[in-house]
Amino acid sequence: MQAQVGGALLEDLYTLPVGIRTVHVTSTQFLINGRPFYFHGVNKHEDADIRGKGLDWPLIVKDFNLLRWLGANSFRTSHYPYAEEIMDLCDAYGIVVIDESPGVGIKLPESFGNRSLQHHLAVMEELVRRDKNRPSVVMWSVANEPASELPPAAHYFKTVIAHTKALDPSRPVTFVTDANYALDHGAPYVDVICVNSYFSWYHDPGHLEVIPLQLTAQFENWYKTYQKPIIQSEYGADSVPGLHSDPPMMFTEEYQQAMLREYHSVFDKKRKEYVIGELIWNFADFMTNQGTTRVLGNKKGIFTRQRQPKAAAFVLRDRYWKIANESSCLPPVITSHSLFLK
Repeated sequence: MQAQVGGALLEDLYTLPVGIRTVHVTSTQFLINGRPFYFHGVNKHEDADIRGKGLDWPLIVKDFNLLRWLGANSFRTSHYPYAEEIMDLCDAYGIVVIDESPGVGIKLPESFGNRSLQHHLAVMEELVRRDKNRPSVVMWSVANEPASELPPAAHYFKTVIAHTKALDPSRPVTFVTDANYALDHGAPYVDVICVNSYFSWYHDPGHLEVIPLQLTAQFENWYKTYQKPIIQSEYGADSVPGLHSDPPMMFTEEYQQAMLREYHSVFDKKRKEYVIGELIWNFADFMTNQGTTRVLGNKKGIFTRQRQPKAAAFVLRDRYWKIANESSCLPPVITSHSLFLK
């Protein structure tokens, strides 16, 4: 922009980092720049000691260094858009982002009414307008764990997803479901199936042996029904740091490790077919409302709330770097503060 002031020509400069890439989804793959991409990453929360949800630059730099240490290549903004400063670092570090709206808690029949729908459309407009030029963002998520088994969900999600695609035809659109595959009225409209499950935790607690059977059935049922690639968008178990047991018992670090390994054995079979990603719940422990089911918050983090690693972090690190080396999709080395995405 140029302005004439007292005969002098002044220029205001605005620098906008740019990254260009393509995203395409087939019935079995997620392609970035024409190459198959496998999401091996985390779910996060904007949360830590002292500042809580407030932005803390040293903390978020620490988090991104831990993501690199972990070998993670992606995360989901569960369950709301993150601060623009965090998105800047995603662009800089080459972290691939599933950008999620604050569409959480859509559980009651009235939640699918016209008033909620119009607000949801406006929220998606705001999110797409803010983040549409970010190369790190590869997919929009319009909701987390809605009651999509309710009949009104069909029109609701058909409308929201179509609206989001009209705003940005270049990216796939999804929402994260925990509904039964045969009853989900929103799944026909997504490009990628994102499914949450907590086998041997919320279901059949303590029974690690059920994971291979139930997780395999979950994937096969979803794929047979919809013929779309699948991301395990959440899975996990609480662990209290320093609590140990042999044999593994719930809430111990050993149980969290064992649960991860059971899930991973199934992922390794299905990622050869149509599973395109795995996102652990959660990157770090986070505070929640007080209640009888939480002890000083949610303890499903592989890091503590203070960002110290639990035993599960090392299991995941070994796995993620192995996957990265196999696929030749190593995280980029940051040589400057310029923004780019590989």
